[in-house]
Amino acid sequence: MHLTREEEQVLEGEEGETLKKAMEILVALGDIYGAERLISISSAQIAGVSYKTIGEAGLEWISDLKGKVKVPSVLNPAGMDLVRWKEMGIDEEFAKKQLAIIEAYRRLGVSIECSCTPYQILEGVAKRGDHLAWSESSAVSFANSVIGARTNREGGPSALSAALVGKTPLYGYHLDQNRVPTHRMKVEADLEGSDYGALGALVGKMVGEGIPWFQLRRSPTRDELKSLGAAMAASGSVALYYFNEDAPTGSVDMEAISIRPGDIKEVYEKNRPDEDVDIIALGCPHCSPDELERLAHLLSKKTVKREFWICTSKRTRDLHPDLVEKIEKSGAKVFCDTCMVVSPASDRHRKMMTNSGKALAYIPGLCKIKAAFGTTEECVRVATEEVV
Repeated sequence: MHLTREEEQVLEGEEGETLKKAMEILVALGDIYGAERLISISSAQIAGVSYKTIGEAGLEWISDLKGKVKVPSVLNPAGMDLVRWKEMGIDEEFAKKQLAIIEAYRRLGVSIECSCTPYQILEGVAKRGDHLAWSESSAVSFANSVIGARTNREGGPSALSAALVGKTPLYGYHLDQNRVPTHRMKVEADLEGSDYGALGALVGKMVGEGIPWFQLRRSPTRDELKSLGAAMAASGSVALYYFNEDAPTGSVDMEAISIRPGDIKEVYEKNRPDEDVDIIALGCPHCSPDELERLAHLLSKKTVKREFWICTSKRTRDLHPDLVEKIEKSGAKVFCDTCMVVSPASDRHRKMMTNSGKALAYIPGLCKIKAAFGTTEECVRVATEEVV
């Protein structure tokens, strides 16, 4: 991989040990994937935040780094609400370690916005054509597919390295030739809300690392696209999809696949809630203001009977305190900075119900508990019905 003289100086350690380590990571990635050079990025979104996932070794690595990031940089969800962690049932030792991770990132100049939806909370963090170094799978999918930016799915160390250097290797989804659709998905069902999560749960398994091009009966909302991409990234490894007539053409022969109403229905039927459900958790990816408003309406004059978490970003919560107040009046809890997938607080439950295709895929493996799936309305019904 070709490096400029300035980049070579960083690699040789002339700008300090931290940048030397960061450049070594980027050069190694570039060599592995055949990148010709590095390119400048406009922002970074860094995974490897929850102490549950990175542990002591991750904390030590981050704590040893020095310097400041060179581009706007935000974090993936942490393992707890950074303020209300006691309400989640988090123990003090975990909280101490988690807050140390956050402080280490803060010292590096990373914005402490712990969210899988940076595009919902930071204006201008990504725009069409921008090159990014984002980590979280649903954020990567949304950036590539809905915003029209360009990013690979970075690991936590590579995203942080890119943030510190301000550059990333030019390979993968940064290149036109790797952004050509591989599958044409004809959806013969009328979809709404969580149906897009069900669709994503199906298609991710079908296409793996492919690039699906959807023919849909109507134009989805941004929240529905968020749900679709998140589920495909979790059930498969989809990092880019198309949903309109603007998909590029190329030499790849697209495989045609039809999705029928019965296919969507089967996702619900296979994952129906039962008496084992002892927690309902929504907000994977983090809830938008529109989703909070809908939940406030659905929970109006109701009282929850089971543990009910709603995850969102701190910025969204602070901008919409009236919606949070209406939701929590029911007994539901609006948590920030975290999500059910990366928090150890989930692990003590038996079975979790969600409206998220992404969470449905991740909960059994990452939380070691059973998962159920339903519409938002069904989740609210289960949360508020009497426990037998």
